Amino acid sequence: MQISSRFTIAIHMLACMETFKETYKITSDFLSASINVNPVIIRKILSQLREAGLIEVKRGTGGASLKKPMEEITFLDVYRAVECIGENMLFHFHENPNPDCPVGRNIHNILDDRLIRVQEAMERELESITLADVMGDLKKYI
Repeated sequence: MQISSRFTIAIHMLACMETFKETYKITSDFLSASINVNPVIIRKILSQLREAGLIEVKRGTGGASLKKPMEEITFLDVYRAVECIGENMLFHFHENPNPDCPVGRNIHNILDDRLIRVQEAMERELESITLADVMGDLKKYI
């Protein structure tokens, strides 16, 4: 299992928006130069972040900016905005375990609760980290 790079790209984008908000117009081209990915990917993630209410994007001369204070944007907010997880479930269970097999017949009973607990633990940790935490650490390196 691996979370896609959309999550780390989105965090990188938000950090750039905050870092350069006073000195540059934050466009998809500007962001793609920092992240070193195609601007099309950046535009898709910008759209997802906008739909989630985390940023605003002004067409033309405006650029992108945070819509919420960075202390209020958690990793969980970003994760939910950009990761395509069906039915809000991190783990996708195989569709048709064999009901004639004692393992297949019972595997959901054995794993479902445990997988939910793992997902909830991950989400609690993601919720505890904010963009402000990232910016605080970034300032130490810049």
